Amino acid sequence: MGKGEREREKLRQERIEAETREKRSGNSRLILVYAIGSTVVLAIAVLVFILATGGSDSSGGGGNTDAHINVNAEFGSTNGVPPDERAALPVPPPKVTNLQQAAKQAGCKLELKLEDEGHEHIPKNSPTPKYKTSPPTSGNHVEPPYQQADGAYSEEPAPIDYVHSLEHGRMEIQYAPSLPEKAQLELKGLYDTMYGASLLFPNKNMPYQVAATTWTNLLGCPEYKGSITLDAIRAFGKETWGKYGGEPVFAFKFTGPTPSEPEESSES
Repeated sequence: MGKGEREREKLRQERIEAETREKRSGNSRLILVYAIGSTVVLAIAVLVFILATGGSDSSGGGGNTDAHINVNAEFGSTNGVPPDERAALPVPPPKVTNLQQAAKQAGCKLELKLEDEGHEHIPKNSPTPKYKTSPPTSGNHVEPPYQQADGAYSEEPAPIDYVHSLEHGRMEIQYAPSLPEKAQLELKGLYDTMYGASLLFPNKNMPYQVAATTWTNLLGCPEYKGSITLDAIRAFGKETWGKYGGEPVFAFKFTGPTPSEPEESSES
């Protein structure tokens, strides 16, 4: 091979090596673009999931510690209802533990083992069925996973959402929005002692100042009378929580004290 041919061959090899390096560099840039794109897509998916589940997890607090919100895609949803994160007032320990006696002294209407109005699942945002009790104690309700998650809320959830929660043994404490702030915070103090698998929220459509419900059971109090009303709610929870509805209360995990095994009140 002559000198000229050797020079041409050398130049050809250098050109091939340069093209190879350029190709490798292009592949590396492409891989980097794909990696960045995948990261962005994953971040968007996580954000969408957080927004869809109300920005909470299933730890019992989920970022709303004072509201005890217990939610994820498996256990239920906040359905966009804001949490009640107000600091509660301490409540006295119980004095009257018999349900009938406490309800009578508190002037509350006690109805146990009412008619079961149905268990059919209906789509989200369906019209509210004509429940026979106010607040409702049973009946057709929203399909999973839109059952109202355990927790304290500052607004009333949709009835079809919280009726589904009743089916799973939950107890729901409700109060008229016109109830004085001090009384509301005392109810929240009581709720703090029994928030496992239970809910607390205002209800402007019921004929009571305070009510507690489980599936087919109702404690309706036309007037809030302080500690004796709290005693009636406690006794109602011990008597009916987790026992009605046909669906197991433990089907959706929860943490914390329950109406059947509440914490001791913080006020001595």
